[in-house]
Amino acid sequence: MIATVKRELLVRHLEAWAPAALHRARRVIYAHGYADAQSGASAEAAARVLAEQTDFVRGRELTMLLVGDDVTPVADRLAGIPELALLSMHAVSGGTEERFGVALKAASAQRVPLLGFLDAASASEPPSPATVAALTAGKPAEVLLALAPGVSAEAYRAGWPLFTAVELATGDEPGELLAFGTTSGKSLEGFKEALWAVDEFAGVRYRDPADPDRHLIDISLSPHPGPLRREILAHLGRVGSATVTELRTFALTETIYRAADATRVLHTLADSGAVTRRPPHGRLGGDVVISLP
Repeated sequence: MIATVKRELLVRHLEAWAPAALHRARRVIYAHGYADAQSGASAEAAARVLAEQTDFVRGRELTMLLVGDDVTPVADRLAGIPELALLSMHAVSGGTEERFGVALKAASAQRVPLLGFLDAASASEPPSPATVAALTAGKPAEVLLALAPGVSAEAYRAGWPLFTAVELATGDEPGELLAFGTTSGKSLEGFKEALWAVDEFAGVRYRDPADPDRHLIDISLSPHPGPLRREILAHLGRVGSATVTELRTFALTETIYRAADATRVLHTLADSGAVTRRPPHGRLGGDVVISLP
């Protein structure tokens, strides 16, 4: 079920990313790492999304890069799908860790719209930070990175101005970690919208890595606000006070929640007296200062 959630998130994000990238540039690259047999379903789903961009592809180059230990089975499977004919595909075997950065350079991925998907949750070792950072050569650049349970995403933040992570959990034990890095605030907002819009699959819930109480949250368009409430209060305890705009940015970049979720929580906190606001009355606009009592 976790694999299904990851695949749907990838598809939803690609559906927004691909047309925007093709509208911006004549060359666009999607790089799929760890594209071995177990990744075939995700690679095919991604390829079909890219193939749907036929209105944008004319006069442009849309490339899908497959990298893994042995990508031949996946590449052969995709080559047999007629509707993928407009998609330029390059398959590189020899290991994601060993070949990913080299494959990006060979594909001239520098300074073109670039999105990478690296599902390393089943890999024998986590990817090196350098492998993930190779994607920052794109302009703009984005990465979706899946890590095995218990592996921290902190080592992969370097080079990504905006970075967030969510744990995909099925119980109290640690679950896989899905991290997203981008150079675009709009893309981060889009990823967060997709995160809460995926279909709710039985047994799969989210956990915010920053939540010390490790609260499990059902996948919902209106997620439970408890963890965000605790994280905002803890943040205010550290910084003393912050504007509504700063707290919305904190929620977007440092938690699994959206900026709009922060606004709802701040209304509740102010109404209950858990925080004070300056000025004390009026609309809760972006310049209103929020503090602990």
